[in-house]
Amino acid sequence: MVVEFLVENSILLLFAVSAVGYAIGRIKIKGASLGVAAVLFVGLAVGALDPNLKLPTVVFELGLVLFVYTVGLASGPGFVASMTREGLRNNVAALAVLAIAALIAAGAHVALNLAAPVTAGLYAGALTNTPALAAVIELASASTPAGAAVADPTVGYSVAYPMGVLGVILVAYVLQWLWKIDYRHEAQRLRGSGYAVEQEINNVTLRVTRPEATQASVQELWERHRWHVVFSRVMHQGDVQLVAGSTRFALGDRVSVIGDPDEVAAVAAVLGEQTDEHLALDRSHYDFRRIFVSKPAIAGQRIKDLQLPARYGAIITRVRRGDVDLLADADMVLDLGDRVRVVAPREHMNDVSRLFGDSYKALSEIDLLSLGVGLVLGLLLGKIEFPLPGGGGFSLGNAGGPLIVGLILGAIRRTGPLVWTMPYSANLTVRQLGLIMLLASIGLRSGYTFVQTLSQGGGVQLFIAGAVISCATAFLTLLVGYKLFKIPFGLLMGMLSGIHTQPGVLGFAVDQSQDELPHVGYALMFPIATIGKILLAQALLLVLA
Repeated sequence: MVVEFLVENSILLLFAVSAVGYAIGRIKIKGASLGVAAVLFVGLAVGALDPNLKLPTVVFELGLVLFVYTVGLASGPGFVASMTREGLRNNVAALAVLAIAALIAAGAHVALNLAAPVTAGLYAGALTNTPALAAVIELASASTPAGAAVADPTVGYSVAYPMGVLGVILVAYVLQWLWKIDYRHEAQRLRGSGYAVEQEINNVTLRVTRPEATQASVQELWERHRWHVVFSRVMHQGDVQLVAGSTRFALGDRVSVIGDPDEVAAVAAVLGEQTDEHLALDRSHYDFRRIFVSKPAIAGQRIKDLQLPARYGAIITRVRRGDVDLLADADMVLDLGDRVRVVAPREHMNDVSRLFGDSYKALSEIDLLSLGVGLVLGLLLGKIEFPLPGGGGFSLGNAGGPLIVGLILGAIRRTGPLVWTMPYSANLTVRQLGLIMLLASIGLRSGYTFVQTLSQGGGVQLFIAGAVISCATAFLTLLVGYKLFKIPFGLLMGMLSGIHTQPGVLGFAVDQSQDELPHVGYALMFPIATIGKILLAQALLLVLA
């Protein structure tokens, strides 16, 4: 009776599976958890009860499109920034590792006499990539004659997925122990390399004691020494003022400098010496507060283009993006949802707030025009069929098309009045919703077939094959990246997480490194890995069929 009730109420079924799966995913065993991926396994368990326990196809497609598009929007800037010589090398290496994994999957196909869709699903599961599975399902359905039976790719996916998380974590844990990794020491190698890593931001007061520091303006000193710091305020003859580019220091001045300890030390070597004083602002003249960037006109602009010192006598010292504090570099591009820490004369603070918008309500709203246009462009790109050598072709489908368009639009940020990016919190919410819809749909539609296949034998062999693919990929990535390319292990762990497109591995990496480097590596690898796995999974299906 319960099964029949759920069959007739698909929306209730969706949220029941999602809620139970999400609760199970939060359970940690020795610091590791399945996370949102548990929704897939709950879906499989529920779907195994009856072949009619499925969600409408539109739920699956909507979840897929929302997930990959928002991932693209969020990853676009990082993806473009990675297109340096070193970044291209890393991306090519990642594609090579994924190609080797595809060859291992092809070997398992021959050795175990698997159906092509199951092999492609095995590859997607071992590398924990749901969009790749979705692309395989879509292609398999489109290429199968009406009425003909088709092997279910989700069988291989669901059997291989657990080791795609646990196996990768195990390999990383063993290698960091064997190589005696010191994450803090490793991170020091990236200082000054240009990676947008959260810094240890200190506010230090310096005393000007060097005569040469008084011979140039702050702007000239900046350009000469290329410091990555913010000069906040200066006390001259007992009067505290904000520092402007035209400010000239005098001997005996106290200067408040904000930045990384090493950068501040470099400034101190030029200006004079560090003191234990703290320059308190006269709150009767100045104010400081955190302000939300909620006005679309500001999104996509660099801080220096706003000309805050000239217009309002104000400066930005820090930008909080998500849970990360960043130093307010003049060339930093602001996004919707950023919180800027502004210091300004009291009479101008309200004007500065109005400039940025400072509306939490506005950040909770989604621009449906830009979202709709972006999704339409992505879906249209996904429909284009690209020819393959020897005949046939492939398309990016609903998984690849929106992802690529999202990457492009996320990097562009805005086109005229249209702001393509979404506020950080809104993007995470839509992404999570899309992923849950996608995982629940896949689990429910394949649970019954999955159990039937395992009961007929072959499940253990599939599990072992998936584990080999997962562990080999992790081992090759860490070995080549650390020993050959000399990439710091924290950054490399994030890159491994991105190659596997696996937030669970990323969580483990962050817990081990205790810094933000894994997030940087994840953003660098996620786009190219997702695209690569979507294409390689479809190639496996076409070649092995």
